[in-house]
Amino acid sequence: MGFIYVPVSVKAVGGEDRYETRFLLDTGAIDSMAPETALRKVGVEPVGTKTYELADGSQQDFRYGLARIEFMGAITAGRIIFGPDDAEPFLGVTALAAAGVSIDPSTQTLRKLPAVRL
Repeated sequence: MGFIYVPVSVKAVGGEDRYETRFLLDTGAIDSMAPETALRKVGVEPVGTKTYELADGSQQDFRYGLARIEFMGAITAGRIIFGPDDAEPFLGVTALAAAGVSIDPSTQTLRKLPAVRL
């Protein structure tokens, strides 16, 4: 499967300032990630630290915050990792599922589900 990007808007829960850019859809990631400087600039603050397994099998601790995430006309909220400032932003499967969006691997397109599984 190729790379799929989607325009995303991230802001602190209850905040007004937005970080808007294209995020890579990463079906191998649970949580989403954006550069720390961009998240802090819009008011997203760290609330904890988690250990994540990277693609090479190594583990690394990252701070995360809670943010409002908007894409494809859907609004959701969830954990977002404070990545390095040169990190490419990516959207994990938790945000996709919570927003009711699925990926069609045969056409490499996104589609809104008619209903979200409860």
